[in-house]
Amino acid sequence: MIAPDTLSGGLADPATDAARAFRACLTALSRPGTIVTLRGAEPPAPLSIAAGTLLLTLLDGTTPVFLAPSHDTPALRDWITFHCSAPFAPAEEASFALGTWASLQPVTRFAIGQPDYPDRACTLIVECDALTHDGPRLRGPGIKGSARLSLPDTAVFQANRALFPLGFDAFLTAGDRLAGLPRSTIVEDV
Repeated sequence: MIAPDTLSGGLADPATDAARAFRACLTALSRPGTIVTLRGAEPPAPLSIAAGTLLLTLLDGTTPVFLAPSHDTPALRDWITFHCSAPFAPAEEASFALGTWASLQPVTRFAIGQPDYPDRACTLIVECDALTHDGPRLRGPGIKGSARLSLPDTAVFQANRALFPLGFDAFLTAGDRLAGLPRSTIVEDV
């Protein structure tokens, strides 16, 4: 039996809201260090508004998702199934992985693509307590000069960059805020 909360919390105007959210996602990922506001979804706890809106925008019946223990709840599984139809998958087979940084560990289990198909990598959706412009310095494509962004772990993102063009991409979310960190970004200690 489906709980009534499962049926609610989707996008009010799906076509328009998803288009706006997709544009915000592209901005965040193409301009690392930029923090955008992402609203529209009202997902069940513990999912943030930004992460819920991101899921509604990017997931469909062909995008396997892994839920880390921090987010693997019956209410969230039902909500994703109803609104996205995305299949759940083990970490190694997921196109998207969702959870807190600690619960996503070890991130080395997620797909990093293949030399012929680097796009077959997993995208991590990392739920954070806060997103700020404090933290390591970021350089690389999409960044004029440098930027700064609070990251849950500097060394892992540096190791991920060393794999380029392979590696995972990441969205960081906190409340209704979203930032992107593609594998092409150089992360430097400050």
